Amino acid sequence: MTEALRERLAQDLIRSRRRTEALTAAVDEPDLVRQHSPLMSPLVWDYAHIGNQEELWLVRDVGRRKPVRADLDDLYDAFKHARSDRPALPLLSPSEARDYLGTVRATVLDVLAVTPLEGSRLVTDGFAFAMLVQHEQQHDETMLATHQLRVGEPVLHAPPPAPAGVGTLPAEVLVPGGEFTMGTDLDPWALDNERPAHIRCTGAYWIDTVPVSNGAFQQFISDGGYDDPRWWSPPGWAHRLEAGLEAPLFWRREGTGWWRRRFGVDEPVPADEPVQHVGWYEAEAYARWVGKRLPTEAEWEKAARWDPATGRSRRYPWGDAEPSPEVTNLGGTHLQPAAVGSYPGGASPLGVRQLIGDVWEWTSSDFAPYPGFEAFPYREYSEVFFGRDYKVLRGGSWAADRSAVRGTFRNWDYPIRRQIFSGFRCARDAQADLDSLVDTDSKGNAQ
Repeated sequence: MTEALRERLAQDLIRSRRRTEALTAAVDEPDLVRQHSPLMSPLVWDYAHIGNQEELWLVRDVGRRKPVRADLDDLYDAFKHARSDRPALPLLSPSEARDYLGTVRATVLDVLAVTPLEGSRLVTDGFAFAMLVQHEQQHDETMLATHQLRVGEPVLHAPPPAPAGVGTLPAEVLVPGGEFTMGTDLDPWALDNERPAHIRCTGAYWIDTVPVSNGAFQQFISDGGYDDPRWWSPPGWAHRLEAGLEAPLFWRREGTGWWRRRFGVDEPVPADEPVQHVGWYEAEAYARWVGKRLPTEAEWEKAARWDPATGRSRRYPWGDAEPSPEVTNLGGTHLQPAAVGSYPGGASPLGVRQLIGDVWEWTSSDFAPYPGFEAFPYREYSEVFFGRDYKVLRGGSWAADRSAVRGTFRNWDYPIRRQIFSGFRCARDAQADLDSLVDTDSKGNAQ
């Protein structure tokens, strides 16, 4: 078992690095060192930061080896330098960064080969190695967001997802009220904010079967949704005015239709894709316009994991098996979401689709610790972000990797963020509907 685990971790490290190298090799050196948006780091900063984190955790902490480049620790500390300031730092050049990552990775694989994957909490079940795999894959998704903001000729190419062919689906799925297990104590690679498992209780609610589509969001725009303060919260409306929001990021109107720019390609906005590049305020406004609301984080997780037949919470909507291309759209395979309703094999027990992959989904919840939360292995991963400033996103996008997405995985960001691959689905309370059923006898007569 230990050797099989060791081999899996090695393969995950290699697979992640292959993706990182592809994203950095796709552009020339000027594009690697350029800041394409003040919201994002230069690609070369993310590249070297990945290596520095591997050195800190796996070479020094786990392996107890001498530092490779201790002089880099301050440069690549994400908490010491804002993204907008990073281009002015004396960063490693692309070739220097490539050599540095190669040296660190060779040492990491040597450390993995000799480290007992048991004993301390940091190494048990290979946690530290899995944490760094997830870290690299998260930065790969960040680099994809930078690529999307880049101006210039297309450099990334991928085949589109297969046509959905889903037929007719119900607009909503009813989730019964009651208790379920939220979070996890069982997943050895789950991060601190996913723990501990605990019981949550929800009322009955309806949740959209699929994420909100581009076509549906266009109806909101056509109905003047961006111009009507009735649908916006006061801070949302203030931000909409200040930022001049009129449509999702990267959209523009051409005649009577909408076009978007996607990785350097101008194309009509596909009506059947989940809407992406919308902030929390936009999602909240749409939900209010359509007479619904955003689901709470607990409601989202219950819809994704709870199995009414067994009462247990699954690791993924489809069960406990690892993600595969048959059930979800992950890993940047297609560079875009699949049509709404795709992947019927990935549906939850209640029939909700595309809860994992395609787009991160905004929830109504602030990012907060679970009861009994314990920061591990460092406070800066989650604890310093807890509070009302950040909203929780769930499910992972098409750009997220399978190693960094679970039914319990929690992402968070500011409600104004739109460069991320974010969308949403809506929910509404069901108690009134259930009360009306109770008041009707089995023959359909009011009692």
